[in-house]
Amino acid sequence: MSPRRVPVSRRDRPAKPPLSRAGVVSMALHIMREEGLERVTMRRLAAELDTGPASLYVYLHNTAELHGALLDELLFGLALPLPGTEWRDGAVELLSAYTAILHGQPSLARSVLTLRPSGPNYLRLVDELLGLLLAGGVPVRQAAWGVDLLLQLATATAAEQGTRDESAEADGEVSLQTQSVREAPEDAYPNLGRTRDELFSGTVEQRQRWAFEALLNGIAGAPTPGH
Repeated sequence: MSPRRVPVSRRDRPAKPPLSRAGVVSMALHIMREEGLERVTMRRLAAELDTGPASLYVYLHNTAELHGALLDELLFGLALPLPGTEWRDGAVELLSAYTAILHGQPSLARSVLTLRPSGPNYLRLVDELLGLLLAGGVPVRQAAWGVDLLLQLATATAAEQGTRDESAEADGEVSLQTQSVREAPEDAYPNLGRTRDELFSGTVEQRQRWAFEALLNGIAGAPTPGH
């Protein structure tokens, strides 16, 4: 009597884990952190997840939605100001923390400038900013319009500074603009000559905080829009 044969599966790999929106976004976040946003494509995600690109559109309709989801994942651990913090200080702290998160991903920051994010963590950021402005006595309409300006500034700052840092690392040289300003003749550019020493003064943090404070003061003191 011959020994009973043990069935052998014809599959050469284990079953694929089920797809989910969270799984797709998690893989996209991993690729972005390791290789940059430019490498996060639907084709690449599909290859990593062992599926076809068309399958991903069930969970994310387009690249813009994917970028919004990536932003929301990054904002999951965003630190909120401590209770009792003075409203301007709290707003600056929150905006600075948001800027720092995007500073490490300048390509995503550039994309966010044209998006309308709607994830729960982004909404939490907006809600917290609104609460700080309202606590400072800023009228409702000014607070509502002001949040848009504040987040635009923070996102643009991250995009600019992050891109500038990447360029500096690649070139290892002083920017052409900085050199041109420093060498501009005073007789041709008298106002550049007068302010030359201050145009590039201060640390990134000092200039960033000043910008947020200046905008916050303007929002608080501006006439109510539409009146």
